[in-house]
Amino acid sequence: MSHDLDHLRSARSRVVGVKQTLKAVQRGQVSTVFMAYDADAHVLREIQQACAGQAVPVVWVASMQELGRAAGIQVGSATAAVLR
Repeated sequence: MSHDLDHLRSARSRVVGVKQTLKAVQRGQVSTVFMAYDADAHVLREIQQACAGQAVPVVWVASMQELGRAAGIQVGSATAAVLR
């Protein structure tokens, strides 16, 4: 799993947060989406559906805190995405 997070850490272009991730997926700009296991399921549902519709791979991360750190922010995040 840390290998996958390295992909997020080293990405030149990424978005962080539910709204930004959803917008990017809907626009077809995303190569990979990262989601935190401890985020509320109802928060993630729409992004999961959008990823399935666009055939975007989803990588699950243990916690929002870990995902936030990997995305380069000081707080937890439910989602993040690497842009194409």
